[in-house]
Parts: sequence; C-alpha cells; structure tokens
Amino acid sequence: MIQKQITYNEIQAQSALNKLKRKIPYGWDLNIYRGCAHGCKYCYAMYSHDYLGSNGNKFARDIYVKKNIVEELEKELAAPSWQREVINIGGVTDSYQPAEAKYQLMPQILKLLIKYKTPAIISTKSSLVLRDFDLIDELSRLTYINIAATITTVDEEIREKLEPGSASTQERFQVLKEFRKTNASIGLHVMPIIPLLTDDQSNFEQMFTQAKECGVDYVLPGTLYLRGSTRPIFLEFIKQEFPYIYADLIALYAKGGVDKEYKNKLYVLVNRLRDKYNLSSSYMKPMREKLKS
Repeated sequence: MIQKQITYNEIQAQSALNKLKRKIPYGWDLNIYRGCAHGCKYCYAMYSHDYLGSNGNKFARDIYVKKNIVEELEKELAAPSWQREVINIGGVTDSYQPAEAKYQLMPQILKLLIKYKTPAIISTKSSLVLRDFDLIDELSRLTYINIAATITTVDEEIREKLEPGSASTQERFQVLKEFRKTNASIGLHVMPIIPLLTDDQSNFEQMFTQAKECGVDYVLPGTLYLRGSTRPIFLEFIKQEFPYIYADLIALYAKGGVDKEYKNKLYVLVNRLRDKYNLSSSYMKPMREKLKS
C-alpha cells in the first residue's frame, strides 16, 4: 500500500467547546483536530472539510490542528458559569489519531479536566490513548471518565481496507483491558455496522466474547449512515474493494439510512447476542452512578 503524504495545517480555534443542540447525554463536544489520518472509508465527518475549502477526498491527508485549544479550554473551564458538564472528546475526529503523537495536546487537556474535575467521554480507534494511562487513571478517581474502543470487525483483512490508519482490532481490545484497571467506565462501540460486510453473527459473537473478557460496562451498536461527501466516496470504495455487495448495498441505501426492515432484523440479532453474553446496552448507568457520588 502506498503511504499518502499527510499535511498538517495549524489553525487558531475561536473556542474549545462546542455546545450541542441536543444533550445526548453530553452537552458539549471538543475536537482537537479536523480531518483524520485513520482514513476510515465510511467516516461521516468528511463533510467538515467543505468549510475549510478542502473536500472529503483529502480528509485523511489534510489535518488541521487547533494549536490554541488548550488555552481556550482553560478559559472556558475556569469560567464561573461552567457547571462541570460531561464533554465528549473527539466526537467528530479521533483525538488519538497519528497527529496526536506529534502535537501531544491530549495530556494537557486531561490535566485541565483533572484540575477542574470535569467529566468526559473518549472514544478511539488508536492504542495511543495508553500513553495517557496515568492521567486518565487520576481523572477516573475524581469524576466520570469513559474510554470506549470503536470496533467494526475482527477480520483484519477487512479492517485494514476499511480503516487503514487505525490500530488493529486486537490492539483496541487490549486498550479496554488496560483501562479496566482504572476507575474509568469502558465500552465497546460497534459502529458503524456495515450491511453485508460486518453484520454476520460470527463477527458479533467474536467481538462480544472479547468484550465480556475485557469486562466492558456496555456495548453500543450503530448502523452505517451514508450522507453528503461520505456517500460517493464510500460507495466507490465498495465498488473497488467489495464489488460483490455493491448492488445490494445500493438497494439498502436508497436514503441516508439503511432500509428499515433490514435495520429491525439486525437489531433483533444484535440484542439477542448482547443478552446471550450478558452485556449491558446502557452507557448512561455508570455515568449516573459516578456523577451522583
């Protein structure tokens, strides 16, 4: 595989935190980077490059770094109006993507969360999060912190095509095992589930077996959406790499979301298997327990 050149563009953020329209259950989002070198072919956030005069095809190569994010975040957390609400870190792009090894902004952000006792959610496809184990451990003993690994498949051949710049599936499960040693909540995010490619029972059984071994607090599934810039890029990828499912996938995605009948059948299977392995579906439970104590 030819490694594409990554360009880092340093920008100034007007603010660190983005207030979400709906509290789900967190009300704030924090993204250090725009663009992501993990290069996931299905990434819904490709649209965000449109605002920067770039496009979805460059999402994995043009990485924008908010150099002043730490200073802006401290201003916001130090404000008298700040209520120590839960912050979702990296809801748009992975905060532990390769750029983080270079810029090392997350340790500074975690130190601020510790200083201001602010709860957070971190989901990642990278093992780089283990670098900050001690800081996350410290934060977990002060307030709620959730560490989630996003995993789509146990098939490494498929994973390497879908998410070429990410950590292996086994490395991600190892992340969950390590953070089980802290007081953090840990979860498995099975998303996106890609029809006809990662939606077979064997894949779910293997993931849920390992999730159980890791002692996860919950498993959260989610189906693939195909909208905006992502849709043509992903479908072209499928046409090239998995042509045998292309026509059927097109039929399932007449709209942005998958066909309703398919989705209903899928969740019957996922929920049955989750119950089989006695895995919780609620990431709210550990959050409520921690924040009320």
